[in-house]
Amino acid sequence: MRTWFITGGTPGGFGAAFADAALRAGDRVVLTARRVEPLREWAERHGDRVLVLPLDVTDAGQVDEAVAAAVARFGGIDVLVNNAGRGWVGSVEGMDEKAVRDSFELNFFSVLAVTRAVLPGMRARGDGWVVMMSSVAGLVGVPGFGSYSAAKFAVEGMTEVLRHEVEPLGVKVLAVEPGAFRTAAYAGFATEPATESIEDYRPLLDSVTATMVDQHGHQPGDPRLGAEAVVRAISSADPPRRLVLGGAGHDRVVAGLEATLAELRAHEAESRAVDFPV
Repeated sequence: MRTWFITGGTPGGFGAAFADAALRAGDRVVLTARRVEPLREWAERHGDRVLVLPLDVTDAGQVDEAVAAAVARFGGIDVLVNNAGRGWVGSVEGMDEKAVRDSFELNFFSVLAVTRAVLPGMRARGDGWVVMMSSVAGLVGVPGFGSYSAAKFAVEGMTEVLRHEVEPLGVKVLAVEPGAFRTAAYAGFATEPATESIEDYRPLLDSVTATMVDQHGHQPGDPRLGAEAVVRAISSADPPRRLVLGGAGHDRVVAGLEATLAELRAHEAESRAVDFPV
């Protein structure tokens, strides 16, 4: 029986889907969220197999307290799912600087903080899984989501290095890149305007926002199936290093990587020409 520690446990989101999938697999769950009241009824249904904790992942003190409470209750954390995060719409040039920094604080620095808080216990036991919820936007940049894409690219880079650093210590790392999934993630775009200061970018951002509003409730990805795919991945004998979720997302990532590879090969001679002669 493994113990999962999951951030971003808003009902209807990926965090809640992971919690249910872990419980179906016979495991225990620590589910965290900024607001725990909506999770009370869910917690009562599952009794002592679950622990719901309030957690603002951008508050380092709360992170340490939540991890300590999870360890005190269940003895340790076997699977960490860094799921908390959200997107902000805005151009690279014109997005409000505070919004950019808030995006990185939530989507990157809090991921680093939670991971650092959980890893000592995993290293001590020589076992554990860290699941980084990245995004297709962390592999293929999305216009209008520059700060979000940048933060997710940073998560991808950190994940790549972390995987090599902790593998000899018995800890495994999985990057998960969902595409469009039917969660509440798109709900706020109808009411929260983009923090944009340059009107030249407004048509692009209005189009992006309208697409998100139109897709809300119609996204092709099923969070329940996505969470179960991750459970299968970390339980397999030959687990992947990354898992792109969703058919459209997979197609987009493959097309982006193939285009990058084709460009690199087209300019290979220039790349090699700048080395000192051997």
